[in-house]
Formats: sequence, structure tokens, C-alpha cells
Amino acid sequence: MKNFYLAPIKAYQYISKMLPANCRYYPTCSEYASWQFEFNIPHKAFISASARILRCNQLFEGGIDYPLIEVRHSTLSNSLKPNSIYSKIPIKYWLVPKSTKPHNKYFYIVKDFDAIKRAT
Repeated sequence: MKNFYLAPIKAYQYISKMLPANCRYYPTCSEYASWQFEFNIPHKAFISASARILRCNQLFEGGIDYPLIEVRHSTLSNSLKPNSIYSKIPIKYWLVPKSTKPHNKYFYIVKDFDAIKRAT
């Protein structure tokens, strides 16, 4: 189901490589939308990506704006398999907590570009 939403974004990113960069934010709006659709449910991702695209103009300062996702701690602990603890795990994204409170469920997504270089 993710591919249904990610395919038009990837097509736009392929075409936009030929155009000059003009996004006011890091990561770019298309990368932000891609990360949102990869980690959030579609309606939340669509709202977040749309709000970000509407902010990408001369009325807003721009800058660094990482996507914010909601992750339950039980989801994180259930995703680890016993055999994966002893093997190399390729890390594509880092989840950085929004606050230091004990039961924080909001995380920023940060991409690990070194992992992409190592994979190629």
C-alpha cells in the first residue's frame, strides 16, 4: 500500500533532479513527504506533507524541519527479532526522541546517509 503513495513522489524526485533546487527546507518537501508516507498512516502523512508544502514559500523562513512521527514503545520492542541482535543490521533511519520524558511517543526521523553510501 505504501508504494501506491510513494510512487508519484519518487517519480517527482527523479524529474526534479534535472531542475535547480529551490526548496526552503531540509529535508526537501518531497523527501519529507516520502518519509511521512513510509512511517505514518496515509491520512496523517497526507496532512503533514500538505502542511509542509504550503509552508514552503517566501512567507516562512525555512530551515531544518524533520518529520515527526508517533511510535509506541511496544512497537519498537516487538520489531526486534532475537537473531537480529547478533548480526549486522543496516540502519537507514534514526528515530530521535522529541523530548526526554520517560513515556515519550513522538520521534523525529533522521536519515543515515552513510548507510546508503556503504550499501552501494
